[in-house]
Amino acid sequence: MASLQEQLLKAGLADKSAAKKIKRQKHKAKKLAQTQKVVTVDQAKLDAQAALAAKQAKDAALAAEQAKVREAKEVLAQVKQLIEVNKQPKGQGDVVVNFTDANVVKRLYVDSATHQLITQARLAIAKLNDGYELIPVPVADKIVTRHPEAIVYRADDIPESEQSTAQDDEWYAVYDIPDDLMW
Repeated sequence: MASLQEQLLKAGLADKSAAKKIKRQKHKAKKLAQTQKVVTVDQAKLDAQAALAAKQAKDAALAAEQAKVREAKEVLAQVKQLIEVNKQPKGQGDVVVNFTDANVVKRLYVDSATHQLITQARLAIAKLNDGYELIPVPVADKIVTRHPEAIVYRADDIPESEQSTAQDDEWYAVYDIPDDLMW
């Protein structure tokens, strides 16, 4: 097989005198390096190494980003599976449970027994795709560790501003509530 230099000469892309000149320069540099221990810097080799290092850094960053995306998908799949496996029946009741999801008040119709379980903080409401499911609170705790946005309502997570304190109850206890109020 012919060398690249010979192929370029045959194709007419290179000149014989230019090829000889380059060959002489390479021979002189090699001889100088052997006799005087002069280190010649091959710029093309350095550029190739720099390009390889840049490519490896880019590939590592891309792999890290893909790993983050894959991990997020795995967490969402785990949450979805936890909700699907542990969802409780809502019942065909006429009792309304109001809760907020992204600052929008939503309603969920349940039977009275299920409503009681929700208010006792034994069931929580989780968001699954576009619907809402009832799940036990221990499962909701597991989901909160993975993806807190999936749990929409828990009776025991009422903000401090909405909870009545014992001090407020004592203050209102002074006032009697009339039985015959007419509106």
